[in-house]
Amino acid sequence: MATPQIKLALLMQCAAGIHPASWIHDGAVKGAANSIEYYAMMAQLAERGLFDLFFIADTPAARTNDLEAWSRYPLFMNSFEPLTLLSALAGSTKRIGLGGTASTSFTEPYNIARQFAGLDHISHGRAAWNVVTSANAYVAKNFGLDELPPHGLRYERAREFVGIVRALWDTFEDDAIEENKATGRYFDPAKFHVLHHEGKHFKLHGALNISRPPQGYPVTIQAGASDTGKDFAAEFAEVVFGTATNLDEGVAFYSELKGRMAKFGRAPDQMKILAGLNVVVGRTRAEAEDKHAAIKALMHPTVGRFFLGNDLEVDLSDLPLDEPIPLDRIPKEARFHKAYFDQIVAEIRTRNPTLRELFMNYERGKSTLLGSPSDIADMMQAWMERGAADGFMLTFNQMPADAEAFVDLVIPELQRRGLYRTEYEAGQLRDLLGLARPRNQFAA
Repeated sequence: MATPQIKLALLMQCAAGIHPASWIHDGAVKGAANSIEYYAMMAQLAERGLFDLFFIADTPAARTNDLEAWSRYPLFMNSFEPLTLLSALAGSTKRIGLGGTASTSFTEPYNIARQFAGLDHISHGRAAWNVVTSANAYVAKNFGLDELPPHGLRYERAREFVGIVRALWDTFEDDAIEENKATGRYFDPAKFHVLHHEGKHFKLHGALNISRPPQGYPVTIQAGASDTGKDFAAEFAEVVFGTATNLDEGVAFYSELKGRMAKFGRAPDQMKILAGLNVVVGRTRAEAEDKHAAIKALMHPTVGRFFLGNDLEVDLSDLPLDEPIPLDRIPKEARFHKAYFDQIVAEIRTRNPTLRELFMNYERGKSTLLGSPSDIADMMQAWMERGAADGFMLTFNQMPADAEAFVDLVIPELQRRGLYRTEYEAGQLRDLLGLARPRNQFAA
């Protein structure tokens, strides 16, 4: 039996790195957030490492309050719109997949269908759409709402939204475009399908004005961790970003999510689960620990207190740094990011750390792996062999240095073990991920 090959994605959430203090680090590139040259360099680095996917996280709004904290941790405060950026990067790369976030709550199906179809053509079949319902109040207010619609309603809209987008991608059958100069016919009208849709959230009569994407459908990504989100993923997602923070949690999440797919008529191999992993690699474990400690020491208390409180959904600004958070200050349940909320609450209840200890060591929906190339490869191999992941969504504290270290030191070790490709397979992003090309739902 062939050894399963690890799938890898590079998450770009902040240009300088995932840690809140990454932009302060001596190795950070000033002006990187608005530099197409910088992003091209990072995408090319991931492609040199034979990654499957280069992924841009996004939220369509700036933060508008607590600006003292956000000024010290400028998450999504100065960033490119993903589709614009990825279209530019398509010309700087050749094989790596190009994924971006776009919200179903604050755009229209036709826009998304057209934009991602365009990206798939521009990139010759490398586009991926991260479907989100949006989970912060800044976005709602940016689009004229006082607060986000209820969680269940957002997912209800998302299901209808994705169905419409896929129907629009099927407007043209694969061989509908003829460009037949002899007959004077550009496309076959019998293979062009107009969509008539009238549902609870959308009414549409029309057709997409671009031929079917090279992949049929750009790859669908999702990261929902709630029960509703998991069902949505089981129905639609082809890549899922896992939020487990240890191996046992990863095994449970993997088994449960893939176990839900049958009720939607899908086989487990139609989805790849990428566990979130923040990597700090050194030539020795001690070197990696020193690198991690150095960047954690740059965290400003205002940022740590606010960042933790944001995910715990409670104001922590009045609490002393070196005492535990009182249990009566913890909300009964999450309204926004359930996985992050549950992670923090579990840490408080099991270890009862001080507020400072908690924010210094909080890893948002991922775990940080420190060590030598062999240590990193051991962990990845264990997750694969235990059935906890099909691969990993990687973040790095400081870029480009930490990403370069991973490509130069860890990739060769994975290859030596037979766990990772030594060259790209032929084909499109779906071929790299081992996902089938969807048939056109309207074709005879």
